[in-house]
Amino acid sequence: MRNFLSRFAAPICALVLIAAPAAAQGADVIVFAAASLKNALDDVAAQWKTETGKSVAASYAASSALARQIESGAPADLFISADLAWMDYVEKAGQVAGGTRTSLLLNRIVLVAPKNSTVDLKIAPGFDLAGALGADGRLAMANVDAVPAGKYGKAALEKLGVWPAVEGRVAQAENVRAALLLVSRAEAPLGVVYRTDAAADASVRIVDTFPEDTHPQIVYPAARLKDSMSPDADAFLAYLRSPKAVQAFEKQGFSIVD
Repeated sequence: MRNFLSRFAAPICALVLIAAPAAAQGADVIVFAAASLKNALDDVAAQWKTETGKSVAASYAASSALARQIESGAPADLFISADLAWMDYVEKAGQVAGGTRTSLLLNRIVLVAPKNSTVDLKIAPGFDLAGALGADGRLAMANVDAVPAGKYGKAALEKLGVWPAVEGRVAQAENVRAALLLVSRAEAPLGVVYRTDAAADASVRIVDTFPEDTHPQIVYPAARLKDSMSPDADAFLAYLRSPKAVQAFEKQGFSIVD
């Protein structure tokens, strides 16, 4: 009997330990959001708490990673993706609450360099990006096969005809903020990130902005998730379009979808 009980005691204790933090966070609106939203969404969540006394617990990562976590049953109330494709993925998995999906924000991608860099480039077809990297420099980008910022960047470089020259020199990061950090620390001489990321880091400067016609439009959709347990999820989703939230997003360089 003792052996029988010992076999089940550990799993039961583990379940209790997992459930306890979840219960402690029960009052929060849990938001899974693209890494590029961190500064703006932290400001919006702080304002929401000031106005309502209610809290938001935000988890930031690449949209691809968050979408797969949601598909696997990770508990969250809202999902804000950095592209339409990963929201489509979550919706096709049956995880989006009907009628709650909305296109919220627009962004741009830019070429950035460390603040003190003297690199001067104009983005245009065939521009010498490889030459600007120097002999050993790498181009910092988010994962070009899965992460939205990386996919947008690769699409733009392909359209401009320079991808073959730099493909073997890309330092791929797990998300766009990690790519930004490589440039911020001067570990990479150039990087492709969102305009909003550049605005959030005083250690980098924008070299130039990619023309909008070189990549798909950068749209951030938001939605409540089907298994949301928060009574405040819909209210916070609506708050993302409030004047103060719009102000916080625009401060970081986002545009609002009408």
